[in-house]
Amino acid sequence: MPSPQLETQPQSLDSENRRLRQKLHELTEEARLSEDTFRRCHEREISLLGAEDLPQLLGVFTSGLKHSFRLQAISLVLQDPDHELRHLLTLTGNSSNLFDELFFVDRLEDFSPVYDNLRRSRLGPYLGEEHRRLFPGKDLLRSVALMPMIRRNQLIGVLNLGSQDASRFTRHHATDFLDRLATIGAVCLENASNREHLVISGLTDALTGMHNRRYLQKRLNEEIARSRRYNHPLSCLFIDADHFKQVNDRYGHGAGDLVLREIALRVSECLRASDVATRFGGEEFALLLPQTDAKEAFKIAERIRLRIAQHPVTLAQGAELSITVSIGISELENGEREDPGKSLLSDADAALYQAKRRGRNRTVRPDRSDG
Repeated sequence: MPSPQLETQPQSLDSENRRLRQKLHELTEEARLSEDTFRRCHEREISLLGAEDLPQLLGVFTSGLKHSFRLQAISLVLQDPDHELRHLLTLTGNSSNLFDELFFVDRLEDFSPVYDNLRRSRLGPYLGEEHRRLFPGKDLLRSVALMPMIRRNQLIGVLNLGSQDASRFTRHHATDFLDRLATIGAVCLENASNREHLVISGLTDALTGMHNRRYLQKRLNEEIARSRRYNHPLSCLFIDADHFKQVNDRYGHGAGDLVLREIALRVSECLRASDVATRFGGEEFALLLPQTDAKEAFKIAERIRLRIAQHPVTLAQGAELSITVSIGISELENGEREDPGKSLLSDADAALYQAKRRGRNRTVRPDRSDG
């Protein structure tokens, strides 16, 4: 008669073999997923390193990663307390609104408490209350990966990945590849910001902080192309400080610089986010007003003119100096012209000349009627 111990031994071995086979299957699957993650992370690293400017880099971070990892949701939250990144995007002719999955915040911890003490990638199930703000309108997610972007030992942003597959991101998965990707992303973000600063420094007027003539030419071509493509109006304003030479002659060039800075400030206060303001040269300023016809441009010009004339400028010596400006307006014509950008500027300059000739402190439209 067989011993009960001998009967149970094969059963125990079979059970152990099944367990080992299951464990081997799990390890093989985990290795496959890790290899797939490594390959995709490497592809994204190459894309991040190859981004030529800040807008392109942000596109790689968002739509690029979403497509590469085949994700249902992604978001990039960047700490921008001084609005530096947002300002850089605006100066390059872009806007953070172009990126639906991009969020700028003053403090990451205030945006979401899940970012507290986040130093390495954190993977796990999607928790509605904790993660909903990271993925607006994406309530069907099952797992998430939060990837901290750390530069110089400071958390500067978090890349959030969301999947409808509960097994896509779990606490059992290795985070090395994701940590590496986030680190490279942080370096690329710093480098892109520095490059934009260098570019913008060559496109900015040092005295007023406005864009310069070189930047105007760059944006002029872009805005004309956009105007033609979408059949939107485009207007231009030329603004010139009245009797500016007398300011320099009587009070010195320091006073003249102060007046120019004050004019630039008051002009900027009257403009919209989409408008382009530049110091054209000397005491002359040129503005591009996208999606604005001559009639609407006249209202903006008058608002600027009145704003500048409203209060005198207090000079360093304590004297108060009343300042006025003359403004000329032009609108991009529908017909084909050999150089539409040059014509737009020359028409505004001609209107400005008419404003000067008719007594200054006034706005002249393309039809040459007085303001």
